[in-house]
Amino acid sequence: MREAETMDLSLNLIDLATERKKRAWINHDPEYQLTINRMSKLELLEEMVRFHEKRPAHGEMSFDLLVKGRILFRSLAFAAETAELRLLTGSYLRHLDEEITLRLKKEPAPSNR
Repeated sequence: MREAETMDLSLNLIDLATERKKRAWINHDPEYQLTINRMSKLELLEEMVRFHEKRPAHGEMSFDLLVKGRILFRSLAFAAETAELRLLTGSYLRHLDEEITLRLKKEPAPSNR
């Protein structure tokens, strides 16, 4: 195998322990999930604005806020009617997923739920 092919393969590796933790904690707020599921499209957009207001301007988001953001943006992506909103929610979901993965790699998941 050539060196370039070897490098491409290494980029596709997944840390299974981290992925399992991520999947276990990704929706660890069932009350918020239920609240989001009951919202209309307009209410989801208003919740997105509230989410951005809660988000710290600099520094890390709390784990709880990361999970709530992921729940919210998954629902927004599902309800999106425009390409722009699908692009925005998809991009933000990837960002949240990466942040959750990085956080789970360097520290244990919170045990408060």
